[in-house]
Amino acid sequence: MTQTNGPKRHLPVFQALLITLGMVITTDILKTAPTVALNVGPEHFYWVWVLGGLASMAGALCFAEMATAFPHPGGDYHFLRTAYGERMGFLFAWSRFSVMHTGWIALSAFMFADYFNAVFPLGQYGSGLFAGAIIAALVLLNLTGKHIGFITQTVLVGLLAVGFLSIASAGVWLVWQGVEPLAPSAPVTPEHTGAAGFSAAMIFVFLAFGGWSDAATLSAEVRDGRRGIFIAMLGALTVLMAIYLALNWAFVQGLGFEGLAASNAPAVELLNRAFGAPGVMLILLMVGIAAIATINSTLLVGARTTYAAARDVPQLRRFGEWDERDGVPRKALLAEGAVALLLVLFGSFTQSGFNTMVEYLTPVYWLFLSLSSLALIILRKRFPEVPRPIRVPLYPVLPLLFFGLCVYMLYSSVTVVG
Repeated sequence: MTQTNGPKRHLPVFQALLITLGMVITTDILKTAPTVALNVGPEHFYWVWVLGGLASMAGALCFAEMATAFPHPGGDYHFLRTAYGERMGFLFAWSRFSVMHTGWIALSAFMFADYFNAVFPLGQYGSGLFAGAIIAALVLLNLTGKHIGFITQTVLVGLLAVGFLSIASAGVWLVWQGVEPLAPSAPVTPEHTGAAGFSAAMIFVFLAFGGWSDAATLSAEVRDGRRGIFIAMLGALTVLMAIYLALNWAFVQGLGFEGLAASNAPAVELLNRAFGAPGVMLILLMVGIAAIATINSTLLVGARTTYAAARDVPQLRRFGEWDERDGVPRKALLAEGAVALLLVLFGSFTQSGFNTMVEYLTPVYWLFLSLSSLALIILRKRFPEVPRPIRVPLYPVLPLLFFGLCVYMLYSSVTVVG
């Protein structure tokens, strides 16, 4: 029976940690590492990744305080609405529904489909057919119940983590065998230098770390009291930073710093050197798993934002219903899938227009993240009596620093896109 009561606390903390990790960990690192290397020198390369991880943790602390004080399936939608009013909340929910989450679902589906279509070609529109099929399959899978969707995500993240560790092991193997790093065929020219190089590098570092804020949508479903979401967010980012540092170390050891900066596919080159053809097949498999994990996690959190927003808008109440039997926002999930399928259809016929739309996701992301970080200060002043199991240390310095970083990244992303 469909009710409007809402979600229950059913999710173990460890599973919430894995789901959060699945929201963040993608194959973006395989594409962004060369760009980061191209914009910063070897003396700063590892430090920008550490900075990205620590800055993300600072943001996660801000979100953890809000999520533990105001647990809600809408996550940052609820924080923005409570701090700034109904219009801001609706604007954020609409941007997620129409562009941000559904756009990421469609983009990830195309990433999966391009590889699948290369193996099983279906002609000009093969990628679109495969992309639509994987979205439809995952929507149906999540409609069968909350446990199926969460268990699927846990398995996918586990497989992906094993794949990333396999890439890191390739670097260890090459060092163990005494293999010298590759030398680039031509000198590498930095895209940017100085402050511009740092800004460009950080955009791509944060792209690889992006998505952690979506974990706030699970705040009403995590067990072990209100501290569970704090453990899930900080734990996932700690694991992720360790994985990213290990991967980048492996790239530098196997390809050399200049070789990494010049590479279009560093993981393929590294695994091919270490393990030959089977290593390349591992990369193809990882891309598929990562795409499916991204689609599944985005469906999980995107539907919850839509559900939460629909409950506050009378004209959209039908999408604000929670299926008590299966534990999912059924109609919101169907709506997310439908819009993502429309974007796949659009992308199949006008690929350049689709890519342009996706490029503008980054400024929108930083705009709302900056507003969310400032919402912490507003909520503390407006609701001082609300219990806060997790409180941000160094308040208000830390949230203000994170807000400043978000504004800086918003400016940088607009400049780069422009």
